[in-house]
Amino acid sequence: MTSTVVEFLGGAVTLAFLVAGAFFLRFWRKTGQALFRSFALAFWLLALNQAIVSLLGPADERTGYAYVLRVLGFLLILSAIIRANLARKR
Repeated sequence: MTSTVVEFLGGAVTLAFLVAGAFFLRFWRKTGQALFRSFALAFWLLALNQAIVSLLGPADERTGYAYVLRVLGFLLILSAIIRANLARKR
């Protein structure tokens, strides 16, 4: 793929993560459930990760550190699901 296509797709994925975060934020405001707030924050972390990786480029040595944000996002989603399931059992 050409560099322009890769940059475009990186921006599209970043925008999709931001929209997903806004979507979950809307549900959190309606329901007040912490699960939706955690999902919104996680998707915004994924968007920040994608934006940093897209801006740095694959050849930059700092790109690996940006993936810590992705790990934090997935851990946030995992912990939110576990908390929601534990709260349901009580």
